[in-house]
Amino acid sequence: MEQKNWHQWNGEELLELLNVKREQGLTRDEAQRRREENGWNELSEGKRVSPLLLFLNQFKDFMMLVLMGATLISGILGEYLDAITIIAIVILNGVLGFIQEFRAERSLRALKQLSAPSAKVLRDGSIEHIPAKELVPGDIVIVESGDRVPADVRWLSVSSLDVEESALTGESHPVGKHAGVLRESEVSLGDQKNLGFMGTMATRGSGRGIVVRTGMDTEMGKIADLIQNTDSQETPLQRRLEQLGKILIYLSLGLTVLVVLVGILHGQPPGRCS
Repeated sequence: MEQKNWHQWNGEELLELLNVKREQGLTRDEAQRRREENGWNELSEGKRVSPLLLFLNQFKDFMMLVLMGATLISGILGEYLDAITIIAIVILNGVLGFIQEFRAERSLRALKQLSAPSAKVLRDGSIEHIPAKELVPGDIVIVESGDRVPADVRWLSVSSLDVEESALTGESHPVGKHAGVLRESEVSLGDQKNLGFMGTMATRGSGRGIVVRTGMDTEMGKIADLIQNTDSQETPLQRRLEQLGKILIYLSLGLTVLVVLVGILHGQPPGRCS
């Protein structure tokens, strides 16, 4: 669903916009239609990679291939100390890269564990317990103390509702929620007190809210997307450094070849020219 400043809408406006009745909720047929349109209310993990393949992928980088080539050349020329040093650097770099990516995958799984397994939802005028992944925008959900918020919701009514949101905002104490309107167009996540976010937990009271975002469109989904894609998005500085590294490697290889050729032309053995 298109992103909107949901905190600026009042309850009646939301019900009209999302075409749902406060006391009836969505019909089962309408919920099915919206699920086909919006997809499941769950975080996408992307394609899983085995730990072994994750480790081997660390050595596909251009710099790593050049260093492994330098290791081979050093071994052929009898420079075993140089070869051992280079291969140690390559392996250490691969291990560090593997640990970083493995931790990212574990973080994504931890995020998925924060998702509510089930939800109380108003369908066809009655409250039902359904798997949380079946929620769609426009569903009216009931959250009570001890429940996880199953999707991003705009609260329609609350009763002494406090929600623990530290996973998203870093706030150490539960936040009191209300169903009023926030008029400011730009409000930080921690100050959007009329909204509830997927994966956060109600610690006191209860609330009834209308689902406005599901799955990867939720605030938790944005974090999951960043975890999955952060390695593939290079900064301009990283690109410049990679280009500079390639230039330096080509220059070094060229100078090395030149020194070896000059030494051979002067009658020196290849091993003495490096």
